Amino acid sequence: MNLDHLSCYRAMLARDRRFDGLFFTCVTSTGIYCRPICPARPPKLENCIFVATASAAQEAGFRACLRCRPDASPESPAWRGTSTTVARALRLISDGALDKGSVEKLALRLGVGERHLRRLFADHLGASPLTVAMTRRVLLAKQLVHDSDLGMTDIALASGFGSLRRFNEVFRKQFGRPPSALRRHGERGIGDPPELTVQLPYRAPYDWEAMLRFLESRAIPGVEFIEGGDYKRTLELDNERGLVCVSHAPKINALSARIQIKNLSLAPRIIARLKRLFDVDCDPHAISDVLKQDTFLAPMLARRPGLRLPGAWEGFELGVRAILGQQISAPAASALAGRLAKRYGAQVDKPSGGLTHYFPSAHRLAKMGVTDGGFPTMCAAAIVAFARALVDEPSLLEGSVSYPEVVMRLTAIRGIDPWTAGYIAMRALQESDAFPNTNAALTRIARNAGLNAAPADLERMSESWRPWRAYGALHLWTNE
Repeated sequence: MNLDHLSCYRAMLARDRRFDGLFFTCVTSTGIYCRPICPARPPKLENCIFVATASAAQEAGFRACLRCRPDASPESPAWRGTSTTVARALRLISDGALDKGSVEKLALRLGVGERHLRRLFADHLGASPLTVAMTRRVLLAKQLVHDSDLGMTDIALASGFGSLRRFNEVFRKQFGRPPSALRRHGERGIGDPPELTVQLPYRAPYDWEAMLRFLESRAIPGVEFIEGGDYKRTLELDNERGLVCVSHAPKINALSARIQIKNLSLAPRIIARLKRLFDVDCDPHAISDVLKQDTFLAPMLARRPGLRLPGAWEGFELGVRAILGQQISAPAASALAGRLAKRYGAQVDKPSGGLTHYFPSAHRLAKMGVTDGGFPTMCAAAIVAFARALVDEPSLLEGSVSYPEVVMRLTAIRGIDPWTAGYIAMRALQESDAFPNTNAALTRIARNAGLNAAPADLERMSESWRPWRAYGALHLWTNE
């Protein structure tokens, strides 16, 4: 977004929700930064500085407003489509790359120099990688203080702080008061089971029904299911197991996630995965502005303006489900994936509804193999080869490797064709510009519409959709 000073000021005066998360207002007279929709009395134009991200405001020494709560604003999409390196770095930071690691190690994982990475962050986000990481922790902590009934020690762990002392120190520095001063209600009683409820704000509109239909048609029995408009699943992360339930809260433009896991220090990584799975950081207006210029897509966007690109809870799980579905229908592939989870995954101690098993890890299947259960021989071999590839290179689907390179390495695995590789990478990496031009469904849709359906023709047609080609493909699939 071009942060024109006067345009931003006018949007702020109008409190236009379309700009929420696209910029933040830093007020020099108060030292506070706010969302464009802040209900406080507007500052004078000469006292305003406009920045693209909350991290840039923090870097400049401004404190988050306690009224409009920048912690509840969707993250800025300023980096989308401009720097794939910054996008991949942000993903790794959200997964905890800087909680214990250094910027130097982060740059190494991305294949760039540390100075170059710092320069990219300054250019695109106006803040250093460390500031971005700290801002995420601080704003998540503030959200949990407001919205949860967790104790302060649990909040410190759940927001990524290593100790309660450090949490209190940073909180006092940022907000000028202890975290308990912001609490509106009591804390969870001692001995109560740890359950974290967190809001995942989005920019309206959001087509929750379409998202649920997409996930339901591909759900793995025993691992995930849809019930009463909620998405529920088991989760396993760093040998810790838990459950999560995500529901829609349209009145506050957010998804509400209830997370049950003993080790709350894993919460930031779980939240980051849920954000990617449900594509909550998407800017539907920016996407619509590009795609609606295509007369073929325009009616589809008018019918479903809030369509989101479903991500993946975990790349290996998604990949196994995709491999199983290469030659059979979606329901049959889901049934096979459920049988795989039941045969090789751990059981839930206390089954909840349709949640009975955890999906087996790549390490487990690489070691055990897939030798029985009635799985097609070629699929079983491809799954084991895929598992071993991820054991040898865990970072392959974690965001540090570029989309084209991921596709190239996946297709090198026997049993994974180019379409399957592209589909895995598109959803696992949330690659907004991916376009599966060899997909049979897209070919059929184009042919039925009287368009040239050869892959090269589809590729040329999608050029005008950049950098949102994946969303164009999703509209075509949904419209079929």
